[in-house]
Amino acid sequence: MLFFILFMALMLGGLTYALWHVWCLLPLSRLWRWCVVILMAASFFSMIPFLFGVLDRLPLHIASLCYDVSTSSIFILLYLVMFFLAADVARLVHLLPKGCLHDNGWLTVALSAALIILFTLGNIKYRHKERVALSLTTEKPLGKSYKMVLVSDLHLGYHNRREEFSRWVDLINAEHPDLILIGGDIIDNSVRPLREEGMAEEFHRLKAPVYACLGNHEYISGQDRAWDFYQAAGIHLLRDDVAVIDSTLRIIGRDDRSNPRRKEVQDLTKKGPDSLYTILLDHQPYHLEQAERCGIDFQFSGHTHRGQVWPISWLTDALYECSFGPWQRGNTRYYVSSGLGIWGGKYRIGTQSEYVVATLTSTQK
Repeated sequence: MLFFILFMALMLGGLTYALWHVWCLLPLSRLWRWCVVILMAASFFSMIPFLFGVLDRLPLHIASLCYDVSTSSIFILLYLVMFFLAADVARLVHLLPKGCLHDNGWLTVALSAALIILFTLGNIKYRHKERVALSLTTEKPLGKSYKMVLVSDLHLGYHNRREEFSRWVDLINAEHPDLILIGGDIIDNSVRPLREEGMAEEFHRLKAPVYACLGNHEYISGQDRAWDFYQAAGIHLLRDDVAVIDSTLRIIGRDDRSNPRRKEVQDLTKKGPDSLYTILLDHQPYHLEQAERCGIDFQFSGHTHRGQVWPISWLTDALYECSFGPWQRGNTRYYVSSGLGIWGGKYRIGTQSEYVVATLTSTQK
């Protein structure tokens, strides 16, 4: 609740600051200024159904529109506030004339064009999924080499609909993997759009066994409803549980840290012999030292999205030991994915949407 209050206070403060500057900047009559400001405010406040759980009571297409418009407005607001803050500082130190932010048609056109170009390119960047190749080797015996597709943070729901997920399924199937591992947040905020669109049927098109752990958004959507969907989709959910593949590969799925009673990594490693190559699925990449201490061979995580857009990526890089990409501690290797899907507006600015294709081979003859 405290985080929610602080978040809304920050958003409302930023909105007021940006709208005031937009009002001053526009070279329009008072009537047209009011129209623009009211439209911008309405776009922002269309998040009210999203924040207070009303989306599930709206028709699916209207709920999707509210979701897309409101969450996109957050990112646009971020860049407007950044621009106006920079301009205000520049005016204070006399790098810009004091009147440059008042009734300035040229600046209005330039700022509008810059935002349109930036977010168009950001949407194109999001829709282009980066293929990341990862090579894993071990001295432990394996029955064979494994090709695995690793994804996280699909965030299927009101914005990532079945048609889009179908394209992701085609990308994954094109790799002909032996296993598909999902590091949490398959569901965005509600199971309702997944049920109405028959999203479980798309999972059945995947041509390899799917193993997954829970993420924090499964708790937001309701873990019981998420569990029912996982069963319908044929996903092997590892919730503080272990799966052994071909007697040579052990996959541990840890419950999300949203559950304060989830098991410790050291307790989970007691399931199955330590001689097996061990992969840990843990959605949020906190306390990476735990996997190292417990002799985990490889940990796959997501959650961070690497901030989705710059400069939030700087914040996630500062908050996490590893917020994106490969990492190593001792003999334990890690990969933190920025996610195949995304939360909110479909923009990637300075980050990427990705899927990881990992090959696991043994050096033993």
